[in-house]
Amino acid sequence: MNESELKNIVEAALLAAGHALKMDDLMALFDLDQRPDKERLQLVLDQLQLEYEGRGIRLMQVSSGYRIQVNSDLAPWISRLWEERPQKYSRALLETLGLIAYRQPITRAEIEEVRGVSVSSSIMKTLMEREWVRIVGHRDVPGRPAMYATARDFLDDFNLKGLEDLPSLAELRDIGSINAVLDLEPRQEEVDAGSDEEDAGVVVPLAEGDDVEQTDTLH
Repeated sequence: MNESELKNIVEAALLAAGHALKMDDLMALFDLDQRPDKERLQLVLDQLQLEYEGRGIRLMQVSSGYRIQVNSDLAPWISRLWEERPQKYSRALLETLGLIAYRQPITRAEIEEVRGVSVSSSIMKTLMEREWVRIVGHRDVPGRPAMYATARDFLDDFNLKGLEDLPSLAELRDIGSINAVLDLEPRQEEVDAGSDEEDAGVVVPLAEGDDVEQTDTLH
């Protein structure tokens, strides 16, 4: 099998899968007598990344593998293919997610101590249902509160290969910087429309091609 055929197969698989594929998933496409080694596959993936530069799609490596997705710069146009409005989350939810990302594992009480306000059950429920957050254990203190950490979907949805891609906390000036680092800053018109910072809607920039059901802004 020549390089052109191999690249076409890999490209077609990534387009057809609808989700990220690991290196082992790609290798499993081939019979043993034609199976390329990982070095050869990696070369093909690198070539595809270069070929997609400056185009409408790109090849991304995220926590769960490789995937082809729409270039985020084209989101204003591509989003018109769907009638639903972008899903919105409250600033309180996004700050809670940011704290979990940077200080995991962390308990709900510890989040509340940093934010200075209580964390509603609906916020934690939403983060769990979105599979951005998971319970990883219980703190060995009275009451044994649950400890929260980020889940794989958090990495995938925000185009991160791993938590090491997040800047260190030392690089952040304040808690508000967390949203900026995760590209979660609210649109100005949404902030102006809200009378309370906690209620300001924030459009979450999900990974391109990620389908999300429309819900109301959460508080």
